[in-house]
Amino acid sequence: MKVFEADIIGIWITESTVHSDHRGTFHRLFCANEEQKIIGARRIVQINLSLTHSVGAVRGLHYQKPPMAEMKIVRCLRGRVFDVAVDLRKNSPTFLKWTAVELTPDNRRSFIIAEGCAHGFQILEENSEVLYLHTAFYSPPDEGSVRFDEPMVGVVWPLPPIDLSTRNSNHPLLDVDFEGLEL
Repeated sequence: MKVFEADIIGIWITESTVHSDHRGTFHRLFCANEEQKIIGARRIVQINLSLTHSVGAVRGLHYQKPPMAEMKIVRCLRGRVFDVAVDLRKNSPTFLKWTAVELTPDNRRSFIIAEGCAHGFQILEENSEVLYLHTAFYSPPDEGSVRFDEPMVGVVWPLPPIDLSTRNSNHPLLDVDFEGLEL
């Protein structure tokens, strides 16, 4: 497995090595030993799968506040997505910056997103499926969101965003006094 650091500290991209023969292919989606320097002592406690039908649909940008802050490992199993992470960590040198990677089954990439970062994605191909591995259990009282069009972040989506959930489209913009998440 190849491991690349993104331009935001704590955000990583991994790429699986494919083993092929006459039967087909094999590759790891996740290996705690190979990703030890990233995940440390954390453990995966929840795995989720989303299916999104419409090209241009945006899910996110979501995060969980401490004490339920979570690291996410995200992979596209079918289709194609533009996957985004936004740094919300107080005193981070990349506070309110975003980074993105295209995830597809063919590029075999995973996006590893640190605690204190919001996550979302846009569908670039119909019926895309995204697998998420989480290091904390989902906790509704600790959930937070950043609007997809937050001007203080300025995510540049590849397509006009459509099919937003009511919650995501109605989430308030960040307050100018937002200082970030204390982890």
